[in-house]
Amino acid sequence: MSLFKAASTVSLLTLASRITGLARELLMASTFGASAMTDAFNVAFRIPNLFRRLFAEGAFSQAFVPVLATVKAQQGDVATRTLIDRVASLLLLALLLTCVVGVAAAPVLVWAMASGLQQEPRGFEAAVFMTRWMFPYIAFMSLVALSAGVLNTWKRFAVPAATPVLLNLAMIGAALWGAPRFAAEGIEPIYAMGAGVMLGGLLQLGIQVPALWRLGLLLKFGFGWTTLRTAWNDPGTRQVTRLMLPALLGVSVAQISLLINTQIASHLAPGSVSWLSYADRLMEFPTALLGVALGVVLTPQLAAAKAASDTAGYSAMLDWGLRLVVVLSVPSAVVLLTFAQPLVATLYHYGSFTERDVQQTTTALMGYGAGLVGLVAIKVLAPGYYASQDIRTPVRIAVVVLVITQLLNIALVPLLQHAGLALAIGLGAVINAVWLLAGLLRRGSFKPLPGWGRFVLQVVAASALLAVFLMWFAGRQDWPELRSQFLMRIGLLALALAGGAAIYLGALWAAGLRFRQLLRR
Repeated sequence: MSLFKAASTVSLLTLASRITGLARELLMASTFGASAMTDAFNVAFRIPNLFRRLFAEGAFSQAFVPVLATVKAQQGDVATRTLIDRVASLLLLALLLTCVVGVAAAPVLVWAMASGLQQEPRGFEAAVFMTRWMFPYIAFMSLVALSAGVLNTWKRFAVPAATPVLLNLAMIGAALWGAPRFAAEGIEPIYAMGAGVMLGGLLQLGIQVPALWRLGLLLKFGFGWTTLRTAWNDPGTRQVTRLMLPALLGVSVAQISLLINTQIASHLAPGSVSWLSYADRLMEFPTALLGVALGVVLTPQLAAAKAASDTAGYSAMLDWGLRLVVVLSVPSAVVLLTFAQPLVATLYHYGSFTERDVQQTTTALMGYGAGLVGLVAIKVLAPGYYASQDIRTPVRIAVVVLVITQLLNIALVPLLQHAGLALAIGLGAVINAVWLLAGLLRRGSFKPLPGWGRFVLQVVAASALLAVFLMWFAGRQDWPELRSQFLMRIGLLALALAGGAAIYLGALWAAGLRFRQLLRR
């Protein structure tokens, strides 16, 4: 499977995930609005997600996938299967212990994440209750990440990419049918969303089983002392553990930043946590469709190229990935910066979601949009280090960027409130990406192919035309006022985005850029 075909598969399935995720957020916005109770759910959901990123997509995946790809390339399938089973046994033990501690320590975790919820005692108590119920979600998703790492290494990208759809469908069902039934029984309706999260986690793990079974790689767990000791002494698991320690620090840095931002937001106007969450949901479209898809596909391929000492192929893959980042994320950033209000109003402005919520979510989305190129580029640049089993360098960079981000918060939050938090994250991501790129260039791992200067000028010129068109189109309508004419508003949004895409692609074509050649490189 070619890199572009694999990336397209992941991107299309990720699009399905993000569309269902957006539908989930639209239902939540119209059903619950932005209040202390939605803040409570968002905080409670972020806590297991924080640990999920530590155990799953973050430190574990960064350490496990390169080691797995190297063992597969150098030692064969039998050794690889043994490594998978031993890692699975140790991971499950760690997860069980984490879940027990997490459920017991839920009040402390909620206070650490968002002590400002105590301004509304009912919201704080709800957050603690939902945290306890949703904490086992970490175990489901960490085992999903282990399964996804195996499937991606065997170039089976479809199932891992489609898996998040199941969580979104479960939460949509919870909002549509669970919340009304909870309300009828006198139970707080937002609790239904916690039940949806747990059902979604179970479904996501279940769908991995047939895919692994077909490859003969079904996870096998051992709980005996001898089995666990043998697993711990295995050189492969030791290498994963050694790589996880710096990776854990690196992911912790990102999660500490999220923790600080959520803590700050909880002390701002009620609804601030929710406004940031709604904006972040829209940001996930370009970051997932571009950055995550490319990162998922490139990581095992880059690791295999390193294991085979194919330096030219390794550099060429990075070059290809970065060109796609530029050509696709720059216009996406332009859309978020110039057309944020029409997007937010058309997608969220229904039911309990007020015009004030539209404005506050819009400013947050623009803040995130300022750093979109950096956020996407990191997903391509960081695997360039992980493939070499160098996790320390991205970690050191992340630590410094965390400090810079918090300094930006000190300057921006008093002026922009919650939007300052989003802007600080965006600017920090740009600094992080530039630093990662400079490191790859300095060590000679990445040698850009000719034509970058002309390519960047083509993209900048086309994006400038796109920006002018979108600003003109956005100014022609009072988008919140079109709330009662939602079909007209949707039609205008579709027309603007289609027209913008035509202008951007047409300008690139007129400037001499040929997409087919770029994608097939």
